[in-house]
Amino acid sequence: MNTSEIGLLSGMALGFAAYFGGFVAFLLVTAMGTIGLVVGRLAEGDMEFRRLLRPEGRERR
Repeated sequence: MNTSEIGLLSGMALGFAAYFGGFVAFLLVTAMGTIGLVVGRLAEGDMEFRRLLRPEGRERR
């Protein structure tokens, strides 16, 4: 599955959540999707946990 297909499915899920559940459901689906994306990226090794906690511009003192 490529990136545009994933984006299409995500957009459809958010649209259904907004239509049937209202704004709160839309926000809940968005938050859960973001958390799932971060966990998936961490599991695949595409993202490092330390980068999330400390931006690249900050030096360690």
